[in-house]
Amino acid sequence: MVKAWGATGRARRHPPPNGPAARGRVGARPPGRAGRVGGAALLAAGLLAGCGSEDGGTVLNFYTAPEENLQQVVDRCNEEADGRYRIVYNQLPREADGQREQMVRRLAAEDKGLDILGLDVTWVPEFAEAGWIVEWTGERREQATEGVLPGPLRTVVWQDAVYAAPKNTNVQLLWYDDRVTPEPPRTWEETLATARRLKDEGEPYRLLFTGAQYEGLVVFFNSLVASAGGQLLNEEGTEAVVDEGVVEALRLLKEITTSGVTSPSLTNMQEDQVRLAFQAGQGAFEFNWPFVYASYAAEKPQEVEHFRWARYPSFAEGEESRVTVGGYNLAVSTYSRHREEAFDATLCLRSARSQKFQALRSGLPPSLESVYEDETPLDPSEPADPETNPTMDMAYPPKDTIRAALEDAAVRPLTPVYQNLSIVTAKILSPPSAIDPEETADTLREELDAALKSQGVLP
Repeated sequence: MVKAWGATGRARRHPPPNGPAARGRVGARPPGRAGRVGGAALLAAGLLAGCGSEDGGTVLNFYTAPEENLQQVVDRCNEEADGRYRIVYNQLPREADGQREQMVRRLAAEDKGLDILGLDVTWVPEFAEAGWIVEWTGERREQATEGVLPGPLRTVVWQDAVYAAPKNTNVQLLWYDDRVTPEPPRTWEETLATARRLKDEGEPYRLLFTGAQYEGLVVFFNSLVASAGGQLLNEEGTEAVVDEGVVEALRLLKEITTSGVTSPSLTNMQEDQVRLAFQAGQGAFEFNWPFVYASYAAEKPQEVEHFRWARYPSFAEGEESRVTVGGYNLAVSTYSRHREEAFDATLCLRSARSQKFQALRSGLPPSLESVYEDETPLDPSEPADPETNPTMDMAYPPKDTIRAALEDAAVRPLTPVYQNLSIVTAKILSPPSAIDPEETADTLREELDAALKSQGVLP
């Protein structure tokens, strides 16, 4: 299990709540009888969930991934509700595929036991198109979107309508050791040249990233595509484009993986394997989510001052990279009996106060710009202290770099059948060393068009 960044600089054990590490490998077999029975049991439990509590109050069932310190946010929101409603935090499986499967089954059955849903950023179009989540309109739309950074904001919009409120977000950074590379490379050309030089000098030199056949590889590739100015789908998400920018990204991915500067274990590497390899001194550059800082601080505290970060390299000097956004959004179920209360509870769960608490206690990057600018400590009534009552500056060193990357972050293709596209893309890109840029682009165009029609893959 990987670790999240705690307020004191010590790591707390917790899986990345928003990156692809939580997803199973593509091509996994469907659940067997035990899985179906478990799903049926959960469905039955949900159908039995009442709309009121023992004291007659309104119960709002909140379903989302296991998340450290979220219960404390729920408890505070319940206090603020002052008896109007009571939120019950129901933890879904750790793996994102399991989360999606259980919610899809229950929503397809029009289960009224779900009120507030924690959705991976790639699920909003699917759930909206199926009619499972309610649009945020009027004043509620303004409340859900006001002050949200551009990257996470794009993940809650489908066909010009807002279907969720951004909760936490995420974006990958380039991580390096300033004793090996005093300054981070600015372009991919410089990155590869530096890696080759370090290899010749006998220093740690490898580029470490998620090269296994799963969502992590798709995220890395999507960042290259966006940075090259490419498009995989048209703006409507209905047709594969796969333009010259995609071909350029394929050329770079091929070059990276055939230049002798990646790990021999590349095709088995997910987020935590990347993290561990870098901590063991097996690489010069690590491309990963911000959770790695907490792990480094906990496991190598004497050296953490040398663990540095920067934005991804760009394709050309003077340009900026665009990196794929992650995170979770909160939506209100169409079948909730208590929509008005659910909207209000959702706004509390993802308020600036809630996001700041989870940034400082759990290391979750906020989606609200104001939280990055907040200079007050966690408890404003007490003096700031890096150990017991930190500010964002004290406890969240990469925050400015994260915020800058979120200003122009890329999103994964917005489509109700993103699951299909992800499976197809990961398969076509694996192994990356076998890529033929022009031929692979043609294959991507053909297979993505088929995936958009839900042909050839399981949704």
